[in-house]
Amino acid sequence: MIKKVLIANRGEIALRILRACKEMGIATVAVYSKADADLMHVRLADEAVCIGPASATDSYLSIPAILSAAEVTRADAIHPGYGFLAENADFAECVEGSGFIFVGPRPETIRVMGNKVAAIDAMRKAGIPTVPGSNGPIGDDLEKAKKLAAQIGFPLIVKAAAGGGGRGMRVVESMDELAHGIAMTRSEAKSAFGDDTLYMEKFLQQPRHIEIQVLADGQGNAIHLGDRDCSLQRRHQKVVEEAPAPNIPQELREQVAMRCVDACLEIGYRGAGTFEFLYEDGAFYFIEMNTRVQVEHPITEMITGVDIVKEQLSIAAGNPLSIRQEDISFEGHAFEVRINAEHPERFTPSPGLITRFHAPGGNGVRVDSHLYSGYRVPPFYDSLIGKIITWGPNREVAFQRMQNALDEVLIEGIDSNVALHRDNIFQDKNFAKGGVDIHYLEKKLFGE
Repeated sequence: MIKKVLIANRGEIALRILRACKEMGIATVAVYSKADADLMHVRLADEAVCIGPASATDSYLSIPAILSAAEVTRADAIHPGYGFLAENADFAECVEGSGFIFVGPRPETIRVMGNKVAAIDAMRKAGIPTVPGSNGPIGDDLEKAKKLAAQIGFPLIVKAAAGGGGRGMRVVESMDELAHGIAMTRSEAKSAFGDDTLYMEKFLQQPRHIEIQVLADGQGNAIHLGDRDCSLQRRHQKVVEEAPAPNIPQELREQVAMRCVDACLEIGYRGAGTFEFLYEDGAFYFIEMNTRVQVEHPITEMITGVDIVKEQLSIAAGNPLSIRQEDISFEGHAFEVRINAEHPERFTPSPGLITRFHAPGGNGVRVDSHLYSGYRVPPFYDSLIGKIITWGPNREVAFQRMQNALDEVLIEGIDSNVALHRDNIFQDKNFAKGGVDIHYLEKKLFGE
């Protein structure tokens, strides 16, 4: 039984975790940097500990500081949220080695899935379809890489095995570009991730980004909670998500989802996770697995009624899954937009004082945000300041409710990307039909 959870994160996800803990009667410990003393979850937590200066390296990414805070507050478990240390296998190992419960998968699972080459190999063995590619690292032999590239075909994409967040990848259009593309990606991978292992995949021309949410207890039980479409992206970063993914044959949808469930059982997965795919011409291709709660988890909660964070906590406490696949019913449709503190056209960060904030409301509207009037958005962290989620009995109603919510939301004192969503994305006729590809938004915004 978990009696006290330390929340090793900040912002809206920390508040989200705190709310789940309070519903379950679990005491909470907030950790915060000196720049984050006024965060909403810090005010609401049962205990709060400052773990360092504004720099994330010296606070939210400091394993010793977080473990010390857990020790002095006598926490039972640590929930990492997303980002920061959430998918750091060494952190998970340190947490468990120090006698605390890590709310997430086993360290060895995180380690395998954190390496894209190892993850693809594991999924291929589990029967999950993958993108045609090098089927392993490409090494330093350029001539061998050229032979592999000829087999894969152009265009192809060179990726860092340890990559993530849209970094460590480069599209190569022809054999003449291959050497330069490999060298540049290798350099970026070494600098960003400390690991210059690369692999190659066929570059799909107009794919959609579809992901499947799973829950598993590591005790022989696993379920899926359906899929999400995350194709509306800028610089490989998700901007809008929806569930379920529109315009996919139901039989295919269910077939791939059940393969993900089987894969969870095959690898002994524990906790919440997400299988990410590219989808093109009626086929799914696995690209990676996220071993944590996703930013976009609320839309899945809206269509299933399952509280994913509470399930994470229950599984971490050693309980079997509280729900079976046959208990899950999918109702209606949901959208989520990410609200960032940035200029809606230049996309430059916009930290500063929130002079006025009004959250939208109404039937089927949910807002996950740590904002309040008088809160100062710091310049040191990711620009995400909130999420607006809408649900409707069908896609059209959920879409209209999002338009209404974007009209209602008020954020003054800083720039935000609300106008991008309101005036551009949710006025777009092609997006309204559903099924746009991952390049659509950038082509629309920049003509790329």
